[in-house]
Amino acid sequence: MARLHLFDLDGTLLHGTSAPVEISRQLGLEEEAVELDRAISAGLIDPSEYATRVYTLWAGLTEAHVTAAFDGAPWLARIRDVWAEIRGSGDYCAVVSLSPSFFVERLLDWGAHAAFGSQFPAVPFAEPVDPAGALTAAAKVTIADRLCEQFGIGRADCVAYGDSMSDRHLFGVVPVSVAVNADGHLAGLATYSYTGRDLWEAYELTRGAR
Repeated sequence: MARLHLFDLDGTLLHGTSAPVEISRQLGLEEEAVELDRAISAGLIDPSEYATRVYTLWAGLTEAHVTAAFDGAPWLARIRDVWAEIRGSGDYCAVVSLSPSFFVERLLDWGAHAAFGSQFPAVPFAEPVDPAGALTAAAKVTIADRLCEQFGIGRADCVAYGDSMSDRHLFGVVPVSVAVNADGHLAGLATYSYTGRDLWEAYELTRGAR
């Protein structure tokens, strides 16, 4: 039976940072984005409010800023190698993140079968953001179920990779999970734990867990 590998983005594929922080750095607004990340991590704001605030922060955002943020971000090593291996073995890989869709969807070019993020208008912004389009931790499970149906597999065939509280729901419903450079919120929930900068090493932990 094929497996579906589900990857978080912020703090997982990106080491020690988030897509909004990397985007904001291009605008000279890194500190403001870090504060928003702290607020949502602490539960002081919800994803809808986060999306509204970061949208306001990015009033001057251009496609060139997004490209520079993506190209200069501290990605884990060998992401494309892992996804090529997954595809070659007949399995599936997807990215599901609370970060903006216009950033997350760039990972389709790296070999992901699917990529989901919070819905934002096209860059540069000419329309308001819809707070209802912001993904939540629980929405990751809904998306995973949708992908399972699309690929003809079940939750029992899923592997999740994440680092924080936003991954806790998904870790709770799949049989195999990897905490990647994770914080304390995933303690006791993950099947495996990985600390480092190479996604292949994290992926290898799951290869015998079928």
